[in-house]
Amino acid sequence: MPFSSDAIEAGRLLFAQQCEFLRGAAAIADLPPPDLPELAFVGRSNVGKSSLLNALTGRKTLARVSKTPGRTRQINFFRLGGRLLLADLPGYGYARVSKTESARWTELIFAYLRGRPNLRRAVVLIDARHGPRPNDLDVMELLDRAAVSYQLVLTKSDSLKPKECTEIQSQTAMESRNHPAAYPEIMAVSAVSGQGIPELRAELASLAAA
Repeated sequence: MPFSSDAIEAGRLLFAQQCEFLRGAAAIADLPPPDLPELAFVGRSNVGKSSLLNALTGRKTLARVSKTPGRTRQINFFRLGGRLLLADLPGYGYARVSKTESARWTELIFAYLRGRPNLRRAVVLIDARHGPRPNDLDVMELLDRAAVSYQLVLTKSDSLKPKECTEIQSQTAMESRNHPAAYPEIMAVSAVSGQGIPELRAELASLAAA
């Protein structure tokens, strides 16, 4: 769906505002008050959640980027311009962590997604080079059951040729039709090249007043 120049500018202005780290939550009791519309960024370990948050806000170190998958061990919250809360969730599906720790992270993520009243949308990040994997589909099914609206965003799209990117978008869109809580628009972005970042800002900014 094309975005108007006004929508693109509104997104740019919102994400250019001050964005500050609010707190990290390692347990449900640590979550900040649900006093602003909230967006959650969800995805497999090393899919590029932190890089995308940095690209959206035009900052290099807002969210810590690690080359070691599985480093984010809590939900990190950021306040954007007094209008949105952004939640960077721990990555799922990384095999090297212990089963106990993985289960703890998973329980935290799922409890958060099911019970956050101000959550406007979950942004489920999918590696464009691979498309939805089994763990991604598991999360999509959980979000369906919890009736949490979510949008699929293909990351690292600069790794693909334009035709390949279009094909993976189409395949992902076909899969999303099987999931009632999935938002129909599949977006392809790159934190490296900036592809799709203005459009994603516009989409997310529309939720600030929702």
